[in-house]
This record gives sequence, structure tokens and C-alpha cells, in this order.
Amino acid sequence: MYLTTPGLVLRVTDYNDRDSLLTLLTPNYGKLTVKARGLRRKNSPLTAPCQLLAYGDFTLFEYRGSYSINEAASVELFQQLRRDLPKLSLGIYFAQVTEVLSQEDLPSPELLSLVLNCLHMLTQNASEQKIKAVFELRAACYAGYMPDLSGCHLCGSDTPDYFDLSAGVLECSRCRSFEPSGIRLPVSAGMLQAMRYISACEPKRIFAFDLGEDNLLQLSQITEAYLTTQLERGFSTLDFYKSLLI
Repeated sequence: MYLTTPGLVLRVTDYNDRDSLLTLLTPNYGKLTVKARGLRRKNSPLTAPCQLLAYGDFTLFEYRGSYSINEAASVELFQQLRRDLPKLSLGIYFAQVTEVLSQEDLPSPELLSLVLNCLHMLTQNASEQKIKAVFELRAACYAGYMPDLSGCHLCGSDTPDYFDLSAGVLECSRCRSFEPSGIRLPVSAGMLQAMRYISACEPKRIFAFDLGEDNLLQLSQITEAYLTTQLERGFSTLDFYKSLLI
């Protein structure tokens, strides 16, 4: 049986001296593991569409639950990222997170659209910290980790001062002593407004907010801490990206 689908390459793994295994994110079939026969051979026609972070159209042959690539054509290769190591590293981090959050046989059009949008923004003259924060918080929301950003979860105040990374809730200063456990990070009014916007806005408008560069850095730190806390793991690609900024 043949299956035709668009897909984003999240991972490429050597299978043998000729073939590779690809992890694709597709809108209708979720995450797929497919074999790219002959990909490691010189001048393989699959080289461009099957490279990491390539987005393309794939025709897959399915046999007994396994998929192999019959044909592939590139749609977007994000070439500008491949000439900028920090941006490429950040894009690969997005792919690694996406692979963790996506599931097989579970349609993922929103997550796919988000990562493609963020990769596109990386090719533009946009703040990397802003793109990173948007990806981390929105991806967490799509994965079922939507934080409660309405107000202090204890007293209801709409001007809280802290964000609880484990519970995904807000607190104000006078309520902190009631529940001393957990990790809480300070959050300014501007950062909270941005977090509320990112988690609830229309996908096409997700970057349409303004925040100073210093606040963007702090926002990126909070969204990173929230995502990694919820997933209970770190990411080697994120560590490498951050090492390039030192």
C-alpha cells in the first residue's frame, strides 16, 4: 500500500552502510519511522528531501506496519539555517522536542505548523529568544501541559509575581508561604502578558507581541524551565545551542 504525505524530518539515523531511518512528523499520521533505502549512497536522489529539518512530500510504501520511502520531493530546506550554527542548533532542538512530544498514529497538524513557523522565523531577522519562548510554551500547550495563567491560584489576584514550574500555576508574593514546596520563578507583568498571549492566540498571530530584549531572555528562561520540568528531562541539543552563546 502506498501513502503520500507531507512531512518534516525530525531525525536521521544510520541503518547500515547504504540505508538510513528517518523520523518524520506528518499532519495526519503523526510521527512515522521510515526507511530511506540508498540514502547513504553517493548522489542519492533522496539526499536533499531526507536531510534533517527538511520539509517535503513523501510517497511511502507500507508493508506489514513498516514504511519505506518510494519517492520524496523537497518543499522547504531552510537553507539559511544551515549557514548559521546557533540557529541550526536551535532548530534541531525544536526537532528533538517535537519528536518527544509527538506520537505515532496521532494527527499533529498544530504541532507541525508550529515547528515549521518557528523554523521559518529563524531564517528571518527575528529574536532567537522570542522564537524559542514561543515554541517552548506553545508546544507544551499542544502536548497537554497548558498552564493556568488566569491569576494567583490561591487568592485569585490577577497581578501575581511568581510562576510555579511544577504545577503550572501563578502565585502572588503574599501567598507563597502557604505552599513552600516546588520551584517558583519571578514573572513580571509584561512577561505574564506575553505568556498569556502565546498560550491562547491564533496560530498565525503567535509572534505578534512586543517585549524588550531583557524580558525576552527571562521569558525564554521561564518557558525552557517549564517545558523541561513538565517533561522531566533535558535536551543535549539545547545544551549545545546555549554553549555557542557563551
